Amino acid sequence: MLSSIITGTEITMSAFLICTAVSLVLGICAALLCMYKNSYSQSFVIALAMLPAVVQLIIMLVNGNIGAGVAVAGAFGLVRFRSAPGTAREIGLIFLAMSIGLATGMGYIAVAVIFFFIMAVFTFLLTALNFGAGSANERDLKITVAENVDYDGLFDDILKKYTKSYEIDRVKTTNMGTLFEVHYKIVLRDGKVPKEFLDELRVRNGNLSIVCSRPVPRESM
Repeated sequence: MLSSIITGTEITMSAFLICTAVSLVLGICAALLCMYKNSYSQSFVIALAMLPAVVQLIIMLVNGNIGAGVAVAGAFGLVRFRSAPGTAREIGLIFLAMSIGLATGMGYIAVAVIFFFIMAVFTFLLTALNFGAGSANERDLKITVAENVDYDGLFDDILKKYTKSYEIDRVKTTNMGTLFEVHYKIVLRDGKVPKEFLDELRVRNGNLSIVCSRPVPRESM
């Protein structure tokens, strides 16, 4: 059942068409998996759907030729420098699509199908369990203060009143060095940002800019 449909060094037309069809179907399935509860671009999901069939053809053409294999490896290495880095999930799906292409390129159709469905179920399960997600009450808080204000400890009493925990993440200058932006990582006591919380901060920082937002995932590799 798990044996290759390609026997010998020559590839028959029927084997080629079967492998290509399976690669395209599993590529579309991988693209749908990428689209599940995730932000994506159309160009990326189309490329992801194509990738298994492309890798499959390359593996079929190499077919045991060591020199061709080294050349292909070099070509794949150059692609990395021509591509913008994606999220960790996108990179994982690229490796999944390439694994499917490697399996179908060697004729292991059943292996490719079984492996994809195992990974799909695993991905759905982790997503449903919200695995690895942070607290829903986490927020990024950015408070702007004047350059002559000592920001260290300035807002501690307000933050203790409205948050479970807080810490200064970073501080940077802005507006030609006349202002400081103090960035906090905070965990609210509930899921809402109280108006009183922002009002008290505005009084303390001289009514300068305050931004409270959900944290941006740091998942780029």
